[in-house]
Amino acid sequence: MGVSIMMRQEITFTVVELCQQVDISQDELIEIVELGVIAPLESAPSSWLFDYPALSHLQRARRLRAELDLDWPGIAMALTLLDRVDALQKENQRLRRQLARFLHTS
Repeated sequence: MGVSIMMRQEITFTVVELCQQVDISQDELIEIVELGVIAPLESAPSSWLFDYPALSHLQRARRLRAELDLDWPGIAMALTLLDRVDALQKENQRLRRQLARFLHTS
């Protein structure tokens, strides 16, 4: 009986690859990282690599930038607020479930 080993390969992107995927300049990417919109896997700029969630987050930021016509600091603020709304919605759902269980058992 053989043991199955599941290998998890993480896809990473270099600065050049990420910029090409999202159609931004390297200067824009530096600004985006400095604003905290996305974070590289390594902190040294010479060895920056980005994972798939960073690509996905950056694509979302680009869509917002196109739709809202905001600069990168505005996008960083909008993403922070959207993340906060999402967290509050999840907390609200959790509290509603707790309340429903409480009312059901009373």
